[in-house]
Amino acid sequence: MNLDAFYYLDKVRKAALALPGAIEGTCYGTPGFYAGKKLFARLREEGDVLVVYTFEREIWMTKDENIFFITDHYQNHPYMLVALDKVSTADLVALLTAAWRSRATKKLLKEWEEERQNGK
Repeated sequence: MNLDAFYYLDKVRKAALALPGAIEGTCYGTPGFYAGKKLFARLREEGDVLVVYTFEREIWMTKDENIFFITDHYQNHPYMLVALDKVSTADLVALLTAAWRSRATKKLLKEWEEERQNGK
């Protein structure tokens, strides 16, 4: 990985691992982030693109197709690609949180809701 990739990984790692029960592992040889055993995001091989689990990709892609996009490979799968060199921190956090929520167990979701209510 080049130095930029380490910067992007750190940015993703901070946002993803702040979510209850989120863990880091590997997926296709790159860092991946899981809610339990379910993948919700992973860094692509080039290091500056994130693969995110989402059922809302059309909404994001209409926001800015230079940041949020898919390739033919992802056409029939609930994933979207995110250009990490262009995405805002707020959008990245929102995407990762939504992806995590769609993959988390009821127990983790309850924990997350309780943390939010307690101001954490």
